[in-house]
Amino acid sequence: MNLKQEILSSDSIQPSALETCFAQIKKEKRIALMPFIMAGDPDLNSSAQILLSLQEAGADIVELGIPYSDPLADGPIIQLAASRALSSGTSPKAVLKMLSNLKEKLTIPVILFTYSNPLLNCGMEKFCDEAAKAGASGLVVPDLPLEEAEKLSLIAAERRLDLVLLVAPTTPSERMEKICSRSKGFVYLVSVTGVTGERLILEDRVKFLVEKLKQFSSNPVAVGFGISDANHITQVKEWGADGAIVGSALVKRISNASDGKAVEEAVAFCKELRKAAG
Repeated sequence: MNLKQEILSSDSIQPSALETCFAQIKKEKRIALMPFIMAGDPDLNSSAQILLSLQEAGADIVELGIPYSDPLADGPIIQLAASRALSSGTSPKAVLKMLSNLKEKLTIPVILFTYSNPLLNCGMEKFCDEAAKAGASGLVVPDLPLEEAEKLSLIAAERRLDLVLLVAPTTPSERMEKICSRSKGFVYLVSVTGVTGERLILEDRVKFLVEKLKQFSSNPVAVGFGISDANHITQVKEWGADGAIVGSALVKRISNASDGKAVEEAVAFCKELRKAAG
């Protein structure tokens, strides 16, 4: 049995949390709302409150960023959020502890967004063990090469974690097909060339890319990087996407909120986005 077969067979007993979530959303004929927040910005207690509040406000899946000092895929808004989180003492261990404390209250899947250096420093198996125990449903590691991702995907699948892989507009078709076939839970389509950040408009090529990815596999496709408002969600929904990931726009609202208003701002924005998601 080759590595790909091992990964598939190790996770084939029952659907993962992400697979179950997307299947239900498909039945409801809507798109998954997937907000991103940076753990520890402004502090971990606030992050815990925001996580629970986003769930109540209609988020389907939350992407939880683990702060890192050299976030190559992140634009200035999320970089600053990571810097603030690190300054407040947020560590991967502290993030997982916070998440673990919410296990009895969180019913939606949480995906951990991290970089390869912290993951490798901890050790793939140890990190996945601790992530699974904390209640995470998946991982996104944007700077991990596909070859390393195959190794991590097997380790993650053994612990009921989905390793979600990213496809960029510049990804060659042959490699895109490989990524689609090996991504678990869904395929993360990066809508722009470059880093995360708010955008005024979405490029029409996103529609073509969504259609192309769906030809390669039956995995749901979620669009991220540049999804900034309700109109963008409506657009990617019309283009056939299964999920919309909103990061910088939400992180900005949280960071700009007046004292004690971060949760309120996050909830208001999430409710607005949810109306567009269906």
